[in-house]
Amino acid sequence: MRRTRRVKIVATLGPASYAPEMIERLFEAGVDVFRINMSHSPFDLVKKVHAAVRTAEAHFSRPIGILCDLQGPKFRVGNIAGERVALSEGATFRFDSSEVEGGPQRVGLPHPQIFEAVELGHTLLLDDGKIRMTVVDKNRAGIDAKVVVGGVLASRKGISLPDTVLPIGPLTEKDKRDLDFALRLGVDWVALSFVQRGDDVKLARQLIGQGAWIMSKIEKPAAISDLESIIAHSDGLMVARGDLGVELPVERVPGLQKQIVSKARSAGKPVVVATQMLESMIASPVPTRAEVSDVATAVFDGADAVMLSAESAVGKYPIEAIRTMDRIVIEGENDPSYSALLHATRTPPQATAADAIAAAAHTIADTLKLAAIICYTATGSTALRVARERPGLPVIALSPVLTTARKLAAVWGMHCVLTSDPENQAAMVRKACRIAFDEGFARPGEGVIIVAGVPLGSPGTTNMVRIAHLDDQGNPVAEGV
Repeated sequence: MRRTRRVKIVATLGPASYAPEMIERLFEAGVDVFRINMSHSPFDLVKKVHAAVRTAEAHFSRPIGILCDLQGPKFRVGNIAGERVALSEGATFRFDSSEVEGGPQRVGLPHPQIFEAVELGHTLLLDDGKIRMTVVDKNRAGIDAKVVVGGVLASRKGISLPDTVLPIGPLTEKDKRDLDFALRLGVDWVALSFVQRGDDVKLARQLIGQGAWIMSKIEKPAAISDLESIIAHSDGLMVARGDLGVELPVERVPGLQKQIVSKARSAGKPVVVATQMLESMIASPVPTRAEVSDVATAVFDGADAVMLSAESAVGKYPIEAIRTMDRIVIEGENDPSYSALLHATRTPPQATAADAIAAAAHTIADTLKLAAIICYTATGSTALRVARERPGLPVIALSPVLTTARKLAAVWGMHCVLTSDPENQAAMVRKACRIAFDEGFARPGEGVIIVAGVPLGSPGTTNMVRIAHLDDQGNPVAEGV
């Protein structure tokens, strides 16, 4: 099951794809990581889906990643008499803490944090931004807002506050229960919704520990303001363009996408571009030309992965959507301009021996026209450093730790193989050459470069490079430093 592309595909599971046989078909079509949306997944279903993915993993003998996406805080208005009310532009509308049904002039808002944090002039967005208001007055009794863009407001519709940093963390009580269950099952990545600041990720880390890698979803304006800190404390990033485009002007999203991808790449953190990538394929077997260009843009920007949401969860054509995304990525990576675009902004290595070695391995491999870079990695750190360089040749990650291999399924260019640590450096070279040969990455006479840490099996000690050429049986015939 060797992929012929470097950018990975994340697919959301749902009613259209929960069946075990469908999960296997999706993996064959190109899925590298399966996303479970905890907003719509009861525990018994999550357990069945998790087991189905692990069964597929055993069937194909290839590590498969599982991403658990937590719901995060959700803010909604209260009930409205008659279920809906029309709000006219220029009118003043009130939000208060009363549980009495709302009407043309007011509605309950059962979220005291909003009353505490909102300020005059702040924007309120209702029903995914369809209705826009500006706060003109606030007191202990409520918030008065002027309707800027009117519409029909229905009971229990969502409200968001793009200008307001709310005094809450990203994990609700539901999230904590979901997280505990997911970690006990053994998911590989946890996606955090509603991240506003780096401290939110630090708080989540206290609960998650190293049980899973944390992927922070960038979907709030406040997160953009504290992006450096969020990246520093996260294991990966997701550009959640849907919510980001609700709370910010949509024309800003493409530029922010490039900014987030660039900064994540610079830090060596995997980054996923998500939301509405092939939206029309929910109901159509073919995408629009604009959607194809959108996926290709993420590829050219150097994103680690692209993600499908409703297309694979509830769409009519989940297999076709995966195959389409697979073809778009492959075509983008084969484009003559791909390498120049990918490296248009140089990402200098960080000032560590491990990063310097990863950068040197990339340079050596290019200079000598080697067939593959092979990295031994227990925790994934060596593989991440190599992927950060975006080398123009295959990268094979050899790990004795299954959970590490599963996590790396979301990382650019990684072909993960589960294998035990070699006994010594000579065995390390032999094993690397044999796997590169058996997996079809290197042919007789071709060379590979091997990156590892000595002593072998010691996490975080990337300090060695070896070069070897293969004989007719896949064994090393020449070795150097």
